[in-house]
Amino acid sequence: MSLQTQPDIYLTVIRPQEIATTGANTISSILESLPSSVASALELGGPVSTLLVILSLISLAVIFFKTCEISLESLRDKRNIRQSLHLWQQARYRDAAEQVGDSQVGVGRILWVAMQGRQTDDIVESVLREEIQRLASRHIERLRRHLKLLENIGTISPLLGLFGTVLGMIEAFRQMESAGSQVDPAVLSGGIWQALLTTGVGLAVAIPTVLAHQWLERRVDGQVNYLEDVTTQVFTANTLRRIESPQPVRGAGAANSHAT
Repeated sequence: MSLQTQPDIYLTVIRPQEIATTGANTISSILESLPSSVASALELGGPVSTLLVILSLISLAVIFFKTCEISLESLRDKRNIRQSLHLWQQARYRDAAEQVGDSQVGVGRILWVAMQGRQTDDIVESVLREEIQRLASRHIERLRRHLKLLENIGTISPLLGLFGTVLGMIEAFRQMESAGSQVDPAVLSGGIWQALLTTGVGLAVAIPTVLAHQWLERRVDGQVNYLEDVTTQVFTANTLRRIESPQPVRGAGAANSHAT
């Protein structure tokens, strides 16, 4: 029986030159697809404006990806977690753990580990809390991934714009010096306008990026608070109910009658 050989597509080697060529072609196609006014403005702004446009595309991609990821995480297993905690407070511990037993990632998985650990006699509570803290840290780190990139883009974009403005001003005054006494004010004002363009582009990239970064950070903080609240309820089940409706202390009546 003869075996048909398939082409080994997994051993294809991509050379760095091909990656650079592909990236340059992609950037060129993006610039060509822009409106003529935007493309001309980027051409006047020089390479700094082009770099800022690339950073804005990266920022948009990260914002879209993190928004989808955090939104899905906030909705995952929400109903099962609520039902599991309700069963746990009713002392139906096995049913509560089974309610979130199918969760593989996220808050549901950490809650399942906490419930299973509480039902295991040979696991010390302090050790269980450390393990839950480790899992929670990994989960929060995954949610915060790439947010630092947004923060960096929001920080360096105005600086890049200012850098482009400085370069443009240097070029404008160099042309003025080369013109000597025959300086055309229109040429000088045009050079200054081109120089200030990069500052405007840098601020246009930085402002929405910073706002989006702050919004995503607040959403991650909400997930952190939700995770802490869920896992704490496993260790403090029915504590609030006991405090709100305390049972009479044995011997308290006899002590009060003795005091009177």
